[in-house]
Amino acid sequence: MDAKDILGLPKTPLPLTQEKKSQPKKDSQRKPDGISREVYALTGGLAPLMPSIDVSQLKRRPPSDEKITWQWLPFTSSARKDNLQLYHWVRVVNGVPPTGDYSFAKYNKSVDVVKYTEEEYEKYLTDPMWTKEETDQLFDLCERFDLRFVVIADRFTSSRSVEELKDRYYNVSRAMLIARAPSPGDVSGHPLVKEPYNSSQETERKRALSMVLSQTKHQERKDTQVLAEAKKIVESRITALGTEESALPVASNVDPDIAEIAVNLDDSASPSSNAQLASASVAPSTSAMADNASTLASLRMLRVYLRTYGLEQMVQAASSSAGLRTIKRVEQTLQDLGVSLKPKVPTKAVCSEHLELRKEILTLLNLQKQLQYKEAEGSSFRDGSYTDIPGSPKRSQRDQDRTFIPDSMSFGGDRVGRRDQKRKGPGRVSENPSSPAHKRPRKLKASDL
Repeated sequence: MDAKDILGLPKTPLPLTQEKKSQPKKDSQRKPDGISREVYALTGGLAPLMPSIDVSQLKRRPPSDEKITWQWLPFTSSARKDNLQLYHWVRVVNGVPPTGDYSFAKYNKSVDVVKYTEEEYEKYLTDPMWTKEETDQLFDLCERFDLRFVVIADRFTSSRSVEELKDRYYNVSRAMLIARAPSPGDVSGHPLVKEPYNSSQETERKRALSMVLSQTKHQERKDTQVLAEAKKIVESRITALGTEESALPVASNVDPDIAEIAVNLDDSASPSSNAQLASASVAPSTSAMADNASTLASLRMLRVYLRTYGLEQMVQAASSSAGLRTIKRVEQTLQDLGVSLKPKVPTKAVCSEHLELRKEILTLLNLQKQLQYKEAEGSSFRDGSYTDIPGSPKRSQRDQDRTFIPDSMSFGGDRVGRRDQKRKGPGRVSENPSSPAHKRPRKLKASDL
């Protein structure tokens, strides 16, 4: 007996507890030593901006056999040329002071300023805007202040701008590098030769920078609004242009480059004097123009495509009206001429010439076909067999039976039967004399046969 029996409640099974979704375990990051929990929680587990020092190293005691003292000792630096003697605290181990150069002397870097002689100056460095004394003073200050041209302009005797001092220094250095090199190609990759200093561009850059830095908050906000409005106008124009392109016909969406290629893909078949050939050539030319239009439309929608892909599409559109046999003959003619089916260098001019060559080959094949037709037509006229002319309508047997043959009943009384008429070829006249013109021949009946 349980609580449900006492309370009179139905015994229903308890709903199974839903299984908790397994959450990915977070990578537990151990708090580094030497940092309080509050400070580590504020950083969010991020790496400190400065490298932390292991606390164990601070608590590490030196070996018992080492005796470390700090002493006030003199030192000299190789970075100074006057051999000045200074003092500093030095860590001394077992009474042996450290030897060697000053540890911070390695950070003393100097600029290698070009030196020139009197002869070189007279030969390569003469300038009507600069005297030799000013040039010598400029290079001495450049060597003294390590090309800090703002300081050099402050120390310079004459009123020269920073850009003028830079221009003179770099021009002299560039001229000396070229003059001392065995050949100009040896120093072509040097920065001074490869990228010469441009004083006018530097002046314009500083002027534009000063204008930007001197703007007020109101001008900055106004410029931001103008740029935002210009961006909206450009976006609206792009949207309107896309709508117009979709509404305009296909021919208006053709690029000039594609249109120039399409001109070379006109009807290759020359008009024939025969009416049947002219009517038959209208349909292929119309279909070719439709294929060209659809191909140009598809290329226009791509906007960016390889020129070889565009050439293949235009060739397929041009050859769509021709049969498979004609296409193979065109390719065979190209191979006989030593022309590859796909240009190796598909430039605009090469593709245009390739399409023009295919057009001329198609024209040649059509002319050969028309020539064969005309020769067959002429030979048929010469032989007198008009019905054997290819393309001419053939006469049925019923029409041949209905061919009128004069009756000979008025001259001999002998009737020519239908069977005799069939034996005679169409267009042949009976050897019997024809009936008089005023007498109408009697129609044949079934009883006469």
